[in-house]
Amino acid sequence: MRVFSLLCAAVLLPALALAEPEIPELSWDDLVPADYQPENLLGDLDLSTLTDADPRAAEAMAKLKKLWEDAPVVKTFTGQRVRLPGFAIPLESDTSTAKSFILVPYYGACIHVPPPPSNQIVLVNAPDGAKIKEAFETVMVEGTLKAEAARTDVAHAGYTLTAIKVEPYKE
Repeated sequence: MRVFSLLCAAVLLPALALAEPEIPELSWDDLVPADYQPENLLGDLDLSTLTDADPRAAEAMAKLKKLWEDAPVVKTFTGQRVRLPGFAIPLESDTSTAKSFILVPYYGACIHVPPPPSNQIVLVNAPDGAKIKEAFETVMVEGTLKAEAARTDVAHAGYTLTAIKVEPYKE
């Protein structure tokens, strides 16, 4: 029996060592520090009482834009290979592939004002290109994540991700 156990171990252990480690799938909440409370950023200002013509509305919007651009990030996943689902907005693309795109957590983000906080925007660099047919296509991106700010014409991203794989999202 002991010889059989040793034989099994000799056969199975190399296979287990070669198995790829599980790549964590992040949620967008994982990218927001636990103590970050954006609802408290504007203090006691009740936005529902302001009209677009109110100078306080313009001041609040400018303050909010700055706070969103400076939103804190989570550094725990820096340098790790992760998977993250989201909506892709191509930045550099030809008719069939995108070399870079922004990944956001919900449809319509970045075309509305203000865009999401920077800790909810990921700049994805896809050296091999990603097949993204249209803006806001849902994708699953796998690659190396960095808590590294990046400014684009579309938005200010709090993270960058070098893509290894970009696939259509499947639940």
